[in-house]
Amino acid sequence: MTTWIETPEGGRSRGAAGLARAWVEVLVRPRRFFRNGVAPGDQAPGLAFAVAIALAYVVGILAVDPTRILGPDRIPVLGGSPTLTVVLVLLATGVALAPAGLHLLAALQTVLLMVTVNDRAGVSETVQVLAYAAAPCALAWVPVAGVAMVCALYSTVLLVVGLSVVHQTSPVRATAAAAIPAALAFWVGFGGLSSLRAVSALVGA
Repeated sequence: MTTWIETPEGGRSRGAAGLARAWVEVLVRPRRFFRNGVAPGDQAPGLAFAVAIALAYVVGILAVDPTRILGPDRIPVLGGSPTLTVVLVLLATGVALAPAGLHLLAALQTVLLMVTVNDRAGVSETVQVLAYAAAPCALAWVPVAGVAMVCALYSTVLLVVGLSVVHQTSPVRATAAAAIPAALAFWVGFGGLSSLRAVSALVGA
């Protein structure tokens, strides 16, 4: 899934280099990236990107605080082997959870765009926008107060920018369409809300 048949207008490098380049470009030049890097019917690079972001997040958590994922009240250690359990968690994330989550969110996002935007781009473009908007969340595992919150906020902004550019709509309409998917993906899925609560507790202490 890190290669594709055709090169979209503007071009993207293939494989791991393409993923790394896309990550940097969407973070620093989002409007240019969404304008040139999202192409109709070209979901494979976006899907690979989303899987890479999800794996980076899970690997980061497992490295710094595995109890957030593994434990009696979470995912039990299988067969007494933490290594086997970690491998299965990563496989489940990359093969099932990330792709399924991306497409479910894209379906929801498409419905919301139907309500808010009259002249829209296709579903495949929406999938790609959601995938690339998650770029900051590759760092949401960093165990510093507020990091996940900042990542979620940045991803929310990227989603609004991406929807406005790709679907050629106003920032207001894009914000309305992005609110629920962003809340589910970035604030709940990648821990932005928990981080916000932790920061609020620190400020209020």
